[in-house]
Amino acid sequence: MAAHRRTGPRSPGGGRIRTAATIALAGAASLTGLDGTGHAEPPRSPAQVEAEVGRLYHDAESATEKYNGVKEQADRARERLDALQDEAARRTDRLNTARRALGSAAAAQYRSGGLDPAVQLLLSSDPRQYLDKAAFAERADGRQAAAVTRVRRQLREIEQVRGAARVELASLTSRQAELRRQKRTITGKLREARRLLSGLTREERARFAAGGTGRVARSAARDLMGPVSASAAAAQAPDARAAAAVAYAFGKLGSPYVWGATGPHAFDCSGLVQAAYRSAGVALPRTTYTQIGAGHHVPRSELLPGDLVFFYSGISHVGIYVGQGRMIHAPNPSAPVRVAPIDEMPFAGATRVV
Repeated sequence: MAAHRRTGPRSPGGGRIRTAATIALAGAASLTGLDGTGHAEPPRSPAQVEAEVGRLYHDAESATEKYNGVKEQADRARERLDALQDEAARRTDRLNTARRALGSAAAAQYRSGGLDPAVQLLLSSDPRQYLDKAAFAERADGRQAAAVTRVRRQLREIEQVRGAARVELASLTSRQAELRRQKRTITGKLREARRLLSGLTREERARFAAGGTGRVARSAARDLMGPVSASAAAAQAPDARAAAAVAYAFGKLGSPYVWGATGPHAFDCSGLVQAAYRSAGVALPRTTYTQIGAGHHVPRSELLPGDLVFFYSGISHVGIYVGQGRMIHAPNPSAPVRVAPIDEMPFAGATRVV
């Protein structure tokens, strides 16, 4: 006979209580899901995407200028290391030659050194000839002693050169590690910018490539002053080299932006400036924060075509002024080399190179 299980008294409305509890738990689970890590990022407006991508591009450009500076230092360290290694090799060759000469002299001395000099004089068939040889031997011994001194000095010098080479190698290794770090920063920022831009429509991406809605409005106002021509800008430049740099910049309009590039077919911002002045026979440093010290500073009100114009507090962007409040610059990976108003970014200063 089966045992009977006695049930407790059923409370009035118990079904409704259980249903309410189930709903409450489900609601709590839903809220937990919304607040957890799985919560999807709310969609951003095109303006917000433009602002975030602009920030990422600025951060990437700052890292690019640091990369360029470290690469310049690494290149110089590599050149110094190569020169030191070549010098060490040349000194080692000379040392080996001196060692071989000393070895030959020592062997000859050993072969002729078995008899006392007085006995050799006694047994000599020509004492005069022997005395002449003895005097020569004394002079030779003096030269040999000087040769030993030179070898010792060469050994010390070689060790000094090798020590300097070890220092340069350590410096180069450190800079190469910094290059890798900056490269990771740059590629990460650019990857995130591409991801954000991929969520925009084609028209929105085109507007961003043109500089965003703010730049379009500023450019429309600036265009009332008339277009800027290469010939007019070159004619207003302070000298022939500045005019040549301006002409080069105009000739590169439409070239793509590539971080770390210095031409002739792609550029970053400081690479374009360096290449423009290199074409005019002027050697400029590689980075924005060194280029700003490459000439004498001029106020914004006295800008002339060919002047370098710098932006942001960290001096992380540069362009070449071409007149009428405009510059030619390499903006970012979404836009090619182009003419733009200098008031589209925070102005930091200007330099006249020549």
